[in-house]
Amino acid sequence: MCPNRNKPQAPDSFTFFVYKWAMTRAEKAVRIHRILDELYPTTPIPLEHSDPFTLLVAVLLSAQTTDARVNIVTPGLFSKGPTPLAMANLTEGEILAEIKTCGLAPRKSKAIKELASIVLDEHDGQVPASFEALERLPGVGHKTASVVMAQAFGVPAFPVDTHIHRLASRWGLSRARTVEVTERDLKALFPREAWNRLHLQIIFFGREHCPALRHDLQNCQICGWAATKKRVQEEAHAARPKRRS
Repeated sequence: MCPNRNKPQAPDSFTFFVYKWAMTRAEKAVRIHRILDELYPTTPIPLEHSDPFTLLVAVLLSAQTTDARVNIVTPGLFSKGPTPLAMANLTEGEILAEIKTCGLAPRKSKAIKELASIVLDEHDGQVPASFEALERLPGVGHKTASVVMAQAFGVPAFPVDTHIHRLASRWGLSRARTVEVTERDLKALFPREAWNRLHLQIIFFGREHCPALRHDLQNCQICGWAATKKRVQEEAHAARPKRRS
């Protein structure tokens, strides 16, 4: 009996290999977006806060510090300084005493007191809802301003931290060397209305499924097909045990 010439054949391993590396960034983005929406249909903000001001302070504290650590120190800090007025009335030493276990604590305590005073004096005690005004505050960079704009005011933004920068590179969504260019690349790939939740979804996925070190790319739900050939080779090389001389 002659074989059915019209019957579709399963792709062999070489065909799959070629397809994997031939996927465009846009095709990857669509599939990654779908997977992340399935895994994380809701995206709670990992930093505990009660309003835009406490969110602003919590995000500022999160630099060089884990969210878990920030959530440990902020209840004590916010019990003393829950508003710009109350925070501005604290001394730097009082603020430092509450956040001393966070990275860069002395610098952050100074910035928190100063930004509280500026919010009080120049913005009538309300956190400004603009990137420009937020980025003029002490200790507030573009990423912090983006988180506040996205999560406190619902303005589409795509805050890119080192974790998102790492995954965007690993997945072949960006070749950028800086978080600023990675942000531009991701904004171009994903729909604007999804930026705010994708920022958190990628962070959650990185923490739960896609660590920076000793990660099994082949069996990862996203890396298994999205990781670039260069990244696979680099991480495989880094994982090899070093020879003793």
